[in-house]
Amino acid sequence: MESLYKSVAIIGKYASGSESSDIESQLLELAQYLTSKHINIFIEAKTHQSGKFQAFKSITLEEIGAKADLAIVVGGDGTMLGVARSLVNFDIPLIGVNQGRFGFLADLNTSNMLESIDEIFRGSSYKDKRMLLQSKIFRGTTCIHESLALNDVVVRSGSRLIELEVSINGSFVHKQRSDGLVVTTPTGTTAYALSAGGPILHPELEAISIVPISPHTLSNRPIAVSSQSVIEIHVVSMDESYLSIDGQLKVPLEPRDRVEIKRAEKMITLLHPKDYCYFEMLRKKLNWG
Repeated sequence: MESLYKSVAIIGKYASGSESSDIESQLLELAQYLTSKHINIFIEAKTHQSGKFQAFKSITLEEIGAKADLAIVVGGDGTMLGVARSLVNFDIPLIGVNQGRFGFLADLNTSNMLESIDEIFRGSSYKDKRMLLQSKIFRGTTCIHESLALNDVVVRSGSRLIELEVSINGSFVHKQRSDGLVVTTPTGTTAYALSAGGPILHPELEAISIVPISPHTLSNRPIAVSSQSVIEIHVVSMDESYLSIDGQLKVPLEPRDRVEIKRAEKMITLLHPKDYCYFEMLRKKLNWG
């Protein structure tokens, strides 16, 4: 059967040492295999520079949206998060091949990636739509920063407790002293929010979870709200704090800053083999019985 995808961009984790050679060999194997299937292959520019990919065309992340039908990411969930934020406006589906420790997003194994990708290319796939969060920092009436997050937006103390006021849809919820607050998509509930004691939300739920980090008052509990909610976090007092986006971007905060978080307009699409099961993935990754 003819492939559904004619032009494919391959993006690799930027690594060093022995890990770098392992990833390079896997990327080359994947690129050569797809080329043998008469698929037009591009290698993302920084990935191209990091290995022996001279036989393949180089492409920037910005160009992938115009030239590729699909992106395959070989790395871990961190690599997937960065790529997803960069490509969300282009409606390009992503396939993740896991080179990390968990692989909640990058779920294909390197041992069977060719067989799994073959299956997806023939149209036997599960399309998994994931929501993102849009966050803005206001200093006075001026928006000083805006970001998208696939996992979470975190207001975090640098050292001592910070005091925050939380409002949802204009209604005051509570004031809390804590190490911070995680606002997460269903995707991000298996990341930082999970270790902070938050619930796991199935990716198909239209919800946002708000999870306090080590609250001084133990009755401050995680809550889940509609994905249509607008969440505002006011920084009341602090010694040092910052806003973290997917654990990858950090923006310093000041007292009286206001962080506004809501669902982003665009979603990303992850492609899995047809037999993908979210609960089976959780059992394997979290070592459930």
